[in-house]
Amino acid sequence: MPDSPSAAARSDLPSGGPSASDLDDAATTGTRNIAPGANPVPSAAQLSARSAADRVAADSRRADGPSSARGGAESTLVVADERQMVGLLGSRDMLLRLLEENLAADIHVRGNRVTLRGSAGEVAFAERTIRELLALQESGSMITPDAVRRTIGMLADPAGAADSPSQVLGLNILSRRGRTIRPKTLNQKRYVDAIDQHTIVFGIGPAGTGKTYLAMAKAVQSLQAKQVNRIILTRPAVEAGERLGFLPGTLSDKIDPYLRPLYDALHDMLDPEAIPRLMAAGTIEVAPLAYMRGRTLNDAFIILDEAQNTTPEQMKMFLTRLGFGSKIVVTGDVTQVDLPGGQRSGLQVVREILDDVDDVNFSLLTSADVVRHRLVGHIVDAYARWDAINTGPAPDRQERHLARPRPAHRDTGR
Repeated sequence: MPDSPSAAARSDLPSGGPSASDLDDAATTGTRNIAPGANPVPSAAQLSARSAADRVAADSRRADGPSSARGGAESTLVVADERQMVGLLGSRDMLLRLLEENLAADIHVRGNRVTLRGSAGEVAFAERTIRELLALQESGSMITPDAVRRTIGMLADPAGAADSPSQVLGLNILSRRGRTIRPKTLNQKRYVDAIDQHTIVFGIGPAGTGKTYLAMAKAVQSLQAKQVNRIILTRPAVEAGERLGFLPGTLSDKIDPYLRPLYDALHDMLDPEAIPRLMAAGTIEVAPLAYMRGRTLNDAFIILDEAQNTTPEQMKMFLTRLGFGSKIVVTGDVTQVDLPGGQRSGLQVVREILDDVDDVNFSLLTSADVVRHRLVGHIVDAYARWDAINTGPAPDRQERHLARPRPAHRDTGR
């Protein structure tokens, strides 16, 4: 085990003079830990000790097969921290098997060494994957099967080649009782960054992509950091494709079912006993969209959820509630519009209207950003394929909705 306490992986390159085994195996690419300045002529005792180790290594190489089968590239990473090595391999080597299944390079582990063999491209990709996972560990995050898959997916995506998966997956937004909320995909990271950098942000994407959840986490973070004085959560009270009829109870009882998803997210991020107190004090307000008309919202973090169920007039009314020191996040899925009578969704036209307005950002999420059950992403893709066949060719329904001609509409905002 090296003396250095560093937990980072490094390429173990030969240094100093060659050992006897180096000379014997000159045709084989390998690694040796030889201290700089060491005597290049080993003693008889050293040669005896090394010969046994070299025989074991030679047997291992013969069992593994020639490293030149796919180009002969080889790289060895040495993990100095034993705990990091355990975290990299996983319980009963579960993560190691996952890496072997998803990486083209051959992976061989001996002690604290990870040797990669294959073509130059395969070895380089596998080495970057392992380094990113170790960097993720160093940031305080645990390596999970999902983190392994997402790291490989990000590195394989040409659009995200310049981004570091460890920085994406290691960004902590909010922590409570040992549970940390963080982005899990590159698009989610860009969405979170956009919320930090812009006053109005639109998060548009299919179900399960974390649009509302991440926005809620940023709202709670801003409140705890005293960047805002209150959080206002709103959504239109529109039934999802069915008529519920008369609902008994008070006005609050009638609208609470529509706002329940927002309450659920709050309970994940704040102590349940603190929520009634914060709501009674007006620090957190959850209300239907109709209650926003005529108000000016200062020093607030405002989230409009299910915005696909707003009309263009309602969208304009809501956006013009923005006051000083406030931030607005609008979330929705333009493929799930529940407006009655075939009304046009305000979320479908707002990009054409505001696309050139400074300090307004549109973040698009896709099925690749779904963080619910893995089947949800497949379901979203299947519906998109069906929709493309039955409504005409289009690369992406999100883009198709957003690219429709701008409709004429009345100015009813105050």
